[in-house]
Amino acid sequence: MNRVVVIDYGMGNLRSVVKALEHVASKQAHVALTASPEEILEADRVVFPGQGAARDCMQALRNSGVLAALRQVATDRPFLGICMGMQVLLDHSEENAGTDCLGLVPGRVTRFAKQQPDADGSCLKIPHMGWNQIRQTVPHPLWRGIAQDSHFYFVHSYYVQPESAESVAGMTDYGISFCSAMACGNVFAMQSHPEKSAAPGLRLLQNFMSWKGDC
Repeated sequence: MNRVVVIDYGMGNLRSVVKALEHVASKQAHVALTASPEEILEADRVVFPGQGAARDCMQALRNSGVLAALRQVATDRPFLGICMGMQVLLDHSEENAGTDCLGLVPGRVTRFAKQQPDADGSCLKIPHMGWNQIRQTVPHPLWRGIAQDSHFYFVHSYYVQPESAESVAGMTDYGISFCSAMACGNVFAMQSHPEKSAAPGLRLLQNFMSWKGDC
């Protein structure tokens, strides 16, 4: 049995992630939403979604009691971070006047400019919300069957800046080019919401269900 858990720490629209995973799961897979550290540690693969602010996310992780289990599974099995679940993998976020995060991927999280200029000189709206393309920068098992520059659904005001270019798996343009997907060993993370991204998002989740945590 392929045991997949979605970490429930009280933030984000977690049910939509569970439903999307169940939609692409085989009969040999079991998808569970859980706040139990024991169930998280017993999972074959782990999904870490999230919405909201970095400080609130970190506090919710501490309050829920899943922080130690989260740190463990992010080192030794297929692990997918989504939206805020991507951002807090880094060292530090500018959000909330500065928030220390999990420090699992070296780097920082930075806010878009308040008046983020577009190429034509107009100002883009922040948060970055809606459909945008991801340019795959490295081959990866989770990109299998997904066309280059496919559209994914985004909602965010901050973006990640990994220290190492080797961690970047996808880039997106919104006034600037920013890292919208990361791949670090057994960890894959993306700023967009695959569960809301139609066929490309469902294909990525389907790929995750069989991914062995390698590149």
